[in-house]
Amino acid sequence: MDALVSLCKRRGFLFQSSEIYGGVQGFWDYGPLGVELKRNLKDAWWQDMISGHNELTAPAGAPSPFEMVGLDCTILMHPQVWKCSGHYDLFHDYMVDCRESKKRYRHDQVRGRYVEYQDQKVFVTTLAEIEHEVDEIRRRALKFFKLRAKNADDITIGDESITLDKLDSHDDVLGPDAKSLGTLTEPREFNLMFKTTLGALGGADDTTFLRPETAQGIFVNFKNVLDSSRVRVPFGIGQVGKSFRNEITPRNFTFRSREFEQMEIEFFCHPDQSQEWYRYWRDRRMAWYTEMGLSGESLIMREHEQSELAHYSVGTADIEYAFPFLPEGEYGELEGIAHRGDFDLRSHMEGKLDPATNPMTVQLGEDGKPKYRGSGKDLTYRDDITNEKYVPHVIEPSAGADRGALAFLCEAYTEDEAPDEKGKLQTRTVMKLHPRLAPIKAAVFPLVKKDGMPEIAQEIYAGLKQHFNVFYDAKGAVGRRYRRQDEAGTPYCITVDGDSLTDKTVTIRDRDSLEQTRIKIDDVVDEIRSRILQ
Repeated sequence: MDALVSLCKRRGFLFQSSEIYGGVQGFWDYGPLGVELKRNLKDAWWQDMISGHNELTAPAGAPSPFEMVGLDCTILMHPQVWKCSGHYDLFHDYMVDCRESKKRYRHDQVRGRYVEYQDQKVFVTTLAEIEHEVDEIRRRALKFFKLRAKNADDITIGDESITLDKLDSHDDVLGPDAKSLGTLTEPREFNLMFKTTLGALGGADDTTFLRPETAQGIFVNFKNVLDSSRVRVPFGIGQVGKSFRNEITPRNFTFRSREFEQMEIEFFCHPDQSQEWYRYWRDRRMAWYTEMGLSGESLIMREHEQSELAHYSVGTADIEYAFPFLPEGEYGELEGIAHRGDFDLRSHMEGKLDPATNPMTVQLGEDGKPKYRGSGKDLTYRDDITNEKYVPHVIEPSAGADRGALAFLCEAYTEDEAPDEKGKLQTRTVMKLHPRLAPIKAAVFPLVKKDGMPEIAQEIYAGLKQHFNVFYDAKGAVGRRYRRQDEAGTPYCITVDGDSLTDKTVTIRDRDSLEQTRIKIDDVVDEIRSRILQ
């Protein structure tokens, strides 16, 4: 993971936000290569899920044909949206405070191990990355027991890494930045929404929130889309956009950030078919990741236990990936597919529903009236063929563009051996990104900067540039130019050599197989296009 993080900065995939001022925790900037990777990921998702969808036929596994449309909603919305959705009351994590260091931590993100010395056993915590966890715990334990490094064998460190929320008591816990035991408070709720103010006066009535998800913008526009697009249930609305969550302890590179982009679909269907559609979207989204290059061995589909379900969820499955910063055998969420039932449309129609009731009814305040009043608008659907009227159920595949980009970077990072310009095998670092995701689709090289080769290479470059993001490089030995493009994830390198002047052909070198083939110059654009889309 350290090597990947280093490459990401060195090659311009990712930078710490505001780095020259020391950075801001939980915020990341995408560099020249990173912004292309993330844009390609979002474009691939949009093409495969929305604009490229054929509504005239049923895809494999789907109960019937369906339509897909897009939407782009504002980040700031009416504050009542978040009260009726449940975010105002229920969107929280548990945090603990350290009475000694005055720092705050997310309860389920602090890891640690039991350490024994003589007749004392303490639980030593750390925020270090998993590969450094044992070393950091050993260092902190030696300091706590007032031992020197040469006495490291006198302490016993447990084999199991445990998160703080699994412990019954904090009495014997050494906090991540503490010197004494028992300094952590009991966990308490912490709302994750960022507050902001609308208008110039700044009173209580002007308070609203940066959206913590894009989904609610889709729900409040359900009727607008239905009336303006003439779509029929079943249909889906897709959206890509920024969301914000005030994470207590952002960590693991971009995995847990405070500002991130989501790629979400809210799929509206008849209640009687909702389980079939849930299974369809769950399986389709899993297949999409493998099609885009993630290893099936690194992915799992995990159904949530009843105790894990969100207040709105009838059922949820997470697509999880074996990120290298996690302990072996553990997986991190890449995308969630949630069966939201009719919770959202009913909440925005009637008022916030009470998750403690079954079936759910509007939550009432002390005055016996709805605690948070809904819009009062009719968000039901009437089938124009059967004349049946009902509140559609919703299936929500919710993917993170940033987590997706991180997973594809982790999967792509490879170290292997390839011959240099003298034929000697050298270790190379290569990013084996799917061609659709690769920031640069092809690089064009003149073998040398003379004999007319640069002129031909520049013509090829100009022709490709109209269709793809390509790169021209005439500096240094051609082997070094290959290596630079390997690190950038460029799948194809096109070299103009002496033969190109006479037979009008060039060499295309494949990044992964290292196979080199000759093709006609006139066929270069079509060849690159076919290789990207194959």
